[in-house]
Amino acid sequence: MADAPQGAPQGMDPADIRAAAKAGILTEAQAAELNALSNRRADDRAARTREDEPFEFFKGFAEIFVAIGLAILLGGIALLLGVIGGVGILIAIPAIIAAISWWMARFFTLRWRMNLPSMVLVGAYSGGIYVSALTMLGQSDMGLKAVAFLSAAIAAGATALWFRRFKLPFAMFILGGFAMMATYALFTRYNPGGSFDDIDGWAQSFVPRANLTLASVVFGLAAFAGAMSFDLADPHRTGRHSATAFWLHLLAAGALVNAVAGNIWGQGGGANIVPTILVLAAFALVALVIDRRSFLTAGIVYIAAIIYWAVAGDRGASARDWALILILLGLFFTILGTWWIPLRRRVMRALPDFPGKSRLPPYSERT
Repeated sequence: MADAPQGAPQGMDPADIRAAAKAGILTEAQAAELNALSNRRADDRAARTREDEPFEFFKGFAEIFVAIGLAILLGGIALLLGVIGGVGILIAIPAIIAAISWWMARFFTLRWRMNLPSMVLVGAYSGGIYVSALTMLGQSDMGLKAVAFLSAAIAAGATALWFRRFKLPFAMFILGGFAMMATYALFTRYNPGGSFDDIDGWAQSFVPRANLTLASVVFGLAAFAGAMSFDLADPHRTGRHSATAFWLHLLAAGALVNAVAGNIWGQGGGANIVPTILVLAAFALVALVIDRRSFLTAGIVYIAAIIYWAVAGDRGASARDWALILILLGLFFTILGTWWIPLRRRVMRALPDFPGKSRLPPYSERT
């Protein structure tokens, strides 16, 4: 990528769109919609005077109102699980909730484009599929490890169908969560003392292996690769690909930071402070290159731990120490957030060309 600023790409030439309509390639209605979309995307890019990481949870209070109503409605249906009981009900009712959520999404997601209600619906849908599959598989002769893996894999596959149908970015976060559960299930060993009917015994039957960190690394790298595939498809971050990548980056960063920095810090004391700093610095560099603040946010706990050790050392922190720790942590993120753009610009200019650099979010020469 050259040092010259990369301006936002211009919208499609209206003359080309009109020519396509005259040639019969597009209908008049399609040409009008395409022209409106092109203008809207160009306006969005022009409005972004500062490089940012777009994020939308809801558009207005109406979405909050509807989301609360949906949560109460679906919660009331789920309450039937406790009232009626029985294994058959535990299989049927969650599946019914999933079917109802899919049906409702045709209106709230496809027709009315409501983000927060759609998030509630995909959560209820995927959760229903998972509970139903978990209960049904639990009645078989499979081992607990197979039950844990298959139920999570089924829920992930069902959520993939949801994402394909409704194109909801948050659905990828749910899908990734179940994929992470399935990955972790592969890196556990089964203790025959557990019983599926005994929830506590069932949970304790999964004893992590020493290489469980590997599961986090494998999943984290896979999630990061998926996130980057969406990011590279939308470098100017004006469409849903970027929003989808945001949720995958949250999962990837959480898994990778906890696997690497957490493993180092967990070995104890100030002896590991330098390796932890180096790891977090590497994550910060990656976050700057890909222009994802959310990627670095996953390391906030370890950054706080480093500041804690620097202030309090091996002794317990006093109230005054905690005040200083919070001030330093707040200053770190405030300064980094304020000067993110010039920091990223310097980093990108210093780095040599590498595959995909030109497809990353553009960096400006403006100070």
